[in-house]
Amino acid sequence: MADFPDLPRHKTVGVMVGDVMVGGGAPIVVQSMTNTDTADAEATARQVAALWRAGSELVRITVDRPEAAAAVPHIREKLDKRGLNVPLIGDFHYIGHKLLTDYPACAEALAKYRINPGNVGFRDKRDKQFAMMIETALRYDKPVRIGVNMGSLDQELLTRLMDENARSPKPLTARAVMHETMVQSALLSAARAEELGLPRSKIVLSNKVSTVQDLIRCYQMLAERCDYALHLGLTEAGMGSKGIVSSTAGLAVLLQQGIGDTIRISLTPEPGADRSLEVRVGQEILQSMGLRAFAPQVIACPGCGRTTSTVFQELAKEVQDYIQERVPVWRETYRGFEDLQLAVMGCIVNGPGESKYADIGISLPGTGELPAAPVFVDGKKVMTLRGDNLGEQFKQLVETYVERRYGLGAPAGERVVLAGAAE
Repeated sequence: MADFPDLPRHKTVGVMVGDVMVGGGAPIVVQSMTNTDTADAEATARQVAALWRAGSELVRITVDRPEAAAAVPHIREKLDKRGLNVPLIGDFHYIGHKLLTDYPACAEALAKYRINPGNVGFRDKRDKQFAMMIETALRYDKPVRIGVNMGSLDQELLTRLMDENARSPKPLTARAVMHETMVQSALLSAARAEELGLPRSKIVLSNKVSTVQDLIRCYQMLAERCDYALHLGLTEAGMGSKGIVSSTAGLAVLLQQGIGDTIRISLTPEPGADRSLEVRVGQEILQSMGLRAFAPQVIACPGCGRTTSTVFQELAKEVQDYIQERVPVWRETYRGFEDLQLAVMGCIVNGPGESKYADIGISLPGTGELPAAPVFVDGKKVMTLRGDNLGEQFKQLVETYVERRYGLGAPAGERVVLAGAAE
């Protein structure tokens, strides 16, 4: 993966969640959340496993009622039997203090607790119930994410700050007061957790909102005022391209500024759709910015009037699907393959150039070009493919390249020599 030494990184205290480090200079962690009924232990374990295999390094589950809390240790047991050491995060609202107290096996099985200070309790009960959750975290040596949501903000704090702002000679906008309330809610709750004995190395903060500019401003303010590990994400990003674009727009700005230690892309899935899309989007954001490498990248041109044939489109999809299919296998065998870059190009204009810059690339013939596809490896043309089975030929070359470059005993950085196809 490309190295970007000038990219800043906000210094935060590291937090161990299971065996995954969040913050403290560790790689930015991708996480997700199930949408199954947690009380259905088997269905939830299956979805956690699917998210884990897709690359979710932490998985959050809803713990909203006694049946869900009772199921948590069984979910943990099912995952352990499958050999999946994925850390589980319990998402608590309203009665989290009671569930953690009444179901100690749940409290012990979880790797982290998520607390929303806006609905942990109201008035006199708030501090007591918050304290109960922190004391449970201390008892079982668990970290806590204090997750403030704009949709469930502490109304007493908001009212107080609004009143103070109204009396100010230079009042802020209502939106600015909302930002301040979000930040103060997180920081005041974190300070209270520390007073109760929870160390900074057990605290993660988040300010979850649903609009990009609010997201950017709240996290900029948090980063200016603290060194707690920070969890990033729009709380309701939306469905399809809207959700992907909004999440990318907001997170990219913050990540470029060095803000953020773990991310979640909260996409609304299509009915019955694969939940793991949000995991892949999170990975692709980090990889496209050069912050982490998760899987080989396929560069493909968008097509134009010079590429009226659909051959390059079909090959690009075939190669992309092939890479996605092979990643779990390669992960078990090869190290460093995630940095691999491939190119599938559609004509002579940019095809040879982009293919040369990739580790291995193919330039397909465009309109009016000879029916031949040159292949470039490590910047040099090594062969030309012809025929109707270009996809199978190129995939075999990719497989051979990965084996020779990343296999055991392969010298790091050594050029790969491929042979077997005539000019």
